[in-house]
Formats: sequence, C-alpha cells, structure tokens
Amino acid sequence: MSLGNENFLCLNDIRDVLEHNTGTKKVLGIALDIDETNEFYIHESAFNGMQNLIFLKINTKTRDIKKGFRWHFLEGVNYLPPKLRLLSLDGYPMQCMPSSFRFETLIKLEMRWSKLEKLWEGVHDLPRLKEMNLGGSENLKEIPDLSLATNLEKLRFDSCSSLVELPSSIQYLSKLTYLSMTDCTKLETLPTGVNLKSLEELNLCGCKRLKTFPEISTNITFLRLSHTEIEEFPSNLRLDKLRYLFMFESKSKKLWNRVQPLTLLMTILSPFLRVLMLSSIPSLVEIPSTIQNFPLLRDLKIMNCINLKTFPTGINIQSLDRLNLIACTRLRNFPDISRNISVFFLDQTGIEEVPWWINEFTKLRLLSMPGCKNLRKVSLNTSELKHLIIVNFSDCGALTELMLNDSSSMVATDIPVCDDASSPLIDCYFLKVKINLINCFGLDQEALIQQQTVFEQLRLSGEEVPSYFTYRTTEPSLTIPLHHTSPSQQFFKFKVCIVIECGFLPICHSPLEIKVCCLFRDMLGNHFDSVELLQLFHQSETKLDSHIFIADLCFLLNKENACLADQLNYDHVDIQLPVIFSNTWVIIKEWGVCLFEDCSSLENRLDICEDNEDNSFNVTKQGEERRGSGVGTERSSK
Repeated sequence: MSLGNENFLCLNDIRDVLEHNTGTKKVLGIALDIDETNEFYIHESAFNGMQNLIFLKINTKTRDIKKGFRWHFLEGVNYLPPKLRLLSLDGYPMQCMPSSFRFETLIKLEMRWSKLEKLWEGVHDLPRLKEMNLGGSENLKEIPDLSLATNLEKLRFDSCSSLVELPSSIQYLSKLTYLSMTDCTKLETLPTGVNLKSLEELNLCGCKRLKTFPEISTNITFLRLSHTEIEEFPSNLRLDKLRYLFMFESKSKKLWNRVQPLTLLMTILSPFLRVLMLSSIPSLVEIPSTIQNFPLLRDLKIMNCINLKTFPTGINIQSLDRLNLIACTRLRNFPDISRNISVFFLDQTGIEEVPWWINEFTKLRLLSMPGCKNLRKVSLNTSELKHLIIVNFSDCGALTELMLNDSSSMVATDIPVCDDASSPLIDCYFLKVKINLINCFGLDQEALIQQQTVFEQLRLSGEEVPSYFTYRTTEPSLTIPLHHTSPSQQFFKFKVCIVIECGFLPICHSPLEIKVCCLFRDMLGNHFDSVELLQLFHQSETKLDSHIFIADLCFLLNKENACLADQLNYDHVDIQLPVIFSNTWVIIKEWGVCLFEDCSSLENRLDICEDNEDNSFNVTKQGEERRGSGVGTERSSK
C-alpha cells in the first residue's frame, strides 16, 4: 500500500510503511507508540523514499532493555532522511548508529533505553542540535566528541550505568545550560580545567563513584550531588550564583570528618541560596550561626543527622518557609531560627516540648511530629494560628499534655470569627485543623472526642465507635429522625466517627476518600440531597492499624436548589458513607453519628464565639478537665 497522498501516518499504517518500504516524500512525520503494537522489523530501505521526513518518533514506556523491545532494524539500514529535526528512537536496538547517518538539520536527539555502546564513530557536524537524551542506555560506554555541537543546550545521560567519563570536548559547548547524569554508577571523574559559563543546572545524583567535587562551572544555580562519594570541597571554590543545593546521603567520611563539618561548605555557597538539603552527616552536632548568611533561604532540610543537638539562637531567617529535620533523633529543643516558617517536618526527633511561642509562627500551615518519643507537652493557640491545617503527633507515646488556644486551654471556641468580610460564612464555620493523635495513649481520648467542633478532623487509636455517638451502624447507611429542623434552617451539622481497619497499603499518592451523602426527606416524599468528601489519609502511609477517624461536617441546606430546600420541613435524613476507593486492605468496621441541636443559625453561633473569649479546656494524662466560665462551658457540657 502506497501512502503517497498522506502527510502524517496513524498507528494502523505506520507498521506497513516501515516494514514494506511504502513511504514517499509526502510523509512529513511518523510517531509510533510501540507499546500498542506487535513486534515488527523496519525494512532496510524504509526511509529511502521519505526525503521530506521532519520528525521520527518511536516511543515506549517499558524502560527496561533487558525485557527487549518490539521493534528492530534489519541489517543494512544506513539511511535517514536529511531534513530530520527530531529523532526519537526509544529502545534503539543497535550498538552503534551507522556512520552514514547525517544530522546537520537535527535539533533534538533522543535514544532512551537503547542498546547503544557508542553513539557513532568519529566527529559529526551538529550545527543545529540543541538537546540530546541517551538516558537509560545501560550499555553506553562512551560519549562521542561533541565539539561541533556548539548550540547544544541540554544533555541527559541518566542511568547510563556503563559510562565512566565525560569527554573533554564538553568544554566547547558554550551554550550548554543543563547537564544530567543521574545514576551513572561507574562515573568517576568530570573534565578538569573546564568552566562552562552557561551551565546552570548540574545533576549528578547517584554517581556513587564520584569522589571529586565537580568544578566545571562557577555559574551553576541548581546542583544535585545526592548519593555521591565526594571527599572534599575545594577551598578556593565559590558558587556565587547557586540557588539550590541537594546533597542527600553523601556519606563520605572524609568529606564530613571535621569538628564543624558545614563550616567550609558555608563559605562556598552563594548568599542568594534559596534551598539547602543535606542528610546523613554523623559528625554534625550543631548548625553554625553562619546559616543566617543566607537571607533568601526558604527551604532547609537537614535529615537523619543523628548527632545534631542544637540550632543557633537569636537569629531570624525571615525568608525561611519550610524546615525539615526528620530523624535528627538527639535534637531536644524546638528550633527557633525563623518565625515565618509555614511547614515543619520534625518527625522522629528528640524534641520534648512544643513551646508556647510557636503561636508567633502566624504563617504556620503544617506541623508534623510523628514518632517523637520524648515529646511530652504541646501548646498551640489555634485561634491565632489561622493558617494551620495539619497537625500530626501520631506515635508520640510520651505526650501527656495537649493544650490548644492558650497556655492553659484546649479549645476556646467552636467557630472562629472571620476577619475577612469577603470570606464565605461556610468557610468560617469550623476550625480547619486536621490532627492525628494515633497511639498517643497518654492523652484522655474520651475528653478529646466529646469536644464539639474542636477540629475539622481527628484521628485516634481505637477499634469501636464511642458511646458518645448516638447513632451507630456497621451498614453503609443510617436513617436519623429530625425533630428540630425548619424551612429556615441554614445548616445541618453533625460529628461522624469512622472505625477503619487497615492492613498493608501500597505506596502511592491516591487518598482514601469517603463520600458522605445526606438525603433529606419529608413526610410527603420530597427530598433534598447534599454531598461532602472526606479525605481520610494518603496511601503513602503504609503502616496503619485500626483507628478511629472523627470529623465535623456541616451541610449548607439552602445555597443550591434554594427554592426546593426552602419548601421542605425535613422529617428524617439518610446518611450514607460509600468508600471511593477499591482496596480490600481498607475496611470500614463501624461508624456513627452525633447530631448538634444548636446549629440552626450561624449568626447565633458567631455571637457565642464573640462572647466567649475565655472558654478553656485542657487534656492531661489523668484526663482532668479545666474549663472556663460563661456560654462556652454550657455548650461544652451538652
């Protein structure tokens, strides 16, 4: 079949063209996903008639040359069209490209997961080539002379695990901005005496034999050196334009074998540094005060430094937004190097107390401290921390005192007063904090559960719905009579408790969600339906036992379908909880509902909120409760 009148070929025709040499000069482009077709062989003269071919793409998602690919070159294929601008041949089956191939017009070359041992013989004129990607070519032993590819901007040799060195001809690539050699596990050295002034991003993660710090550009802005064996930092090196440095799991003993292991590194780095990520430095005992020399630093990760004990005091890096100190097990004191931090990851640290002055972190959104075995006391004023969304103290077995909303109180109000007049009332109806207290057995769980609208979501250890929840079932739905509703009611509010039994969960980022459906009915059969989604957890949390999940829910009754809603006098409501996730390892064993009878008017509850600034509640190990006076006390006792 001749396709002389077709400009672009579809999947059904491409194999016939390539196998039987039926393409003509009318063909401008070929794109084939070989995962969607059977094995085939490209005819030795397949491209002879396609003189005007501009792009040729044969792509796969297999990424494993050991499994083999579904296409092959017949011996004798020695011609590619001279006008090619894009050549992308995933799983290229030959060990070397024919020397007869010409690439004068080529702009982008991709040969991912190929069987190449070398790209080609000799030096090719590549005046227009801007991007080359040979990633995943595990047999590639050498990179060709690229001295005539003077317009190259991006080079990728990721996972070329047989590659030992980078050629010195790279010094002629005056426009190169990006070089990535991730997981080139045999790479030992980079060219010396080279300064690629255009190079901005260098990625050498996983180059486990690399021992010499790469000095191929002083203008780098983005540098990744994780999982390398670099032994020392050059004392005369200055990376004045560096913005991002990643050095996770760089475990060379020689590199960090000094009393102050970060001192020299701090002198190398640019004052414009924005992200610094380090890990596994056993000699690191304290963070030097020179950390304040990076006023633009916004993300600091220093993880798994098991001997880190102290942070500098009296400094305030105002730009710092995220601090990650996961697995710094000897760190006892809560770090105070910036009051502008919005995200703390302090998992598995030795911190003993979350102090009262954390309430000055007015931008705080997330506080993660699971597995902090020494944590005993927490003070969080959630009414001041208006941006706080997620708090995780799971597996903090020593936690005996949890105080929220002032230094001696747990909860001040059910509903915060909105500062922003433009905010929808429904957004102000609940505190938005989601808190995880699983395996915090030093706290009085019953006191936590009985608090009305303390959190948006609360997770605790447990295997059954507490008796506090009036309506309980093991079925997917509950029918509840409504005795205090009226057509003017704006909201329907209740607390739901779900007992979840978990086994091993696969690692992924899909959340487990519960769709809560409320079907309001009257005696005449009229109905009004409303739906909310509850996200219980992400499956990346792979170790979860049975626990209870509690959430406050508020359904706006007369915003949508207002005409219908206003006409109804609800007699009962059917609440349904279908799981939106098909995972046999997650089971809802039981669930229950507790209604709030005093939610008929949001305005009334806001009045209560404004009048009750002194309401207080504290949970201690003994389960003692200390409450303030006024309306809040009355409401807490309901």
